[in-house]
Amino acid sequence: MNELTIMIIDDEAAMRQLVRTFLEKEGYTVLEAANGIDALSTIEKQLPDLLIVDVMMPYMDGFAFTKEVKRNYDLPLIFLSAKGEEWDKIHGLKLGGDDYIAKPFHPGELLARIESVLRRTKPAPPKTDRYTIGPLILDANAYKATVDGRTLSLTLKEFDLLSRLAQHPEKVFTREQLLQAVWGEEYNGSERTVDTHVKTLRLKLKEHAALIQTVWGVGYKFEVL
Repeated sequence: MNELTIMIIDDEAAMRQLVRTFLEKEGYTVLEAANGIDALSTIEKQLPDLLIVDVMMPYMDGFAFTKEVKRNYDLPLIFLSAKGEEWDKIHGLKLGGDDYIAKPFHPGELLARIESVLRRTKPAPPKTDRYTIGPLILDANAYKATVDGRTLSLTLKEFDLLSRLAQHPEKVFTREQLLQAVWGEEYNGSERTVDTHVKTLRLKLKEHAALIQTVWGVGYKFEVL
């Protein structure tokens, strides 16, 4: 059972009912608002975990609402719109939207997009000194990593890189993100440094090398197969 609340903001009652019906079947709590002004009033009383916002609404359109809500709240947001033009998508994302779906859409597509945004934006679990991900155990205090009980001989950077990936399974990191997280923003080396360290980690992981997946054209992710 989900413990998350999603607000649908759309001036079409039928659309709000459609979204409410299938989200409640998935266990979400659903709030509704017919326009941006009413939505802001509701948010002041009850903070949802995610917003689904129609772009074309009376009184305050979805873009104006997003500007207003982002001034005070850091809430993930998905735009819905009958307008599928590229400019609208880019504008919505620049305003702080996490996704943009053109109407009409299949309910299953919206649900998948919601789950994807929530995975990316929900708070990370509290840091622990020792944690297990699949066959891998990482001990942050001792800088020790074991896989299936076998201790890996890692450099500090290799451990930090493996930890960064493993603590966020399924999250795709670009090479630049990994370079900044592990080597720091002041590091002037090439992104190839990341590739080299990933190659070495895979060699040391041996039969578990596939734990580190390449996402072609983007970067890497940790995946327990």
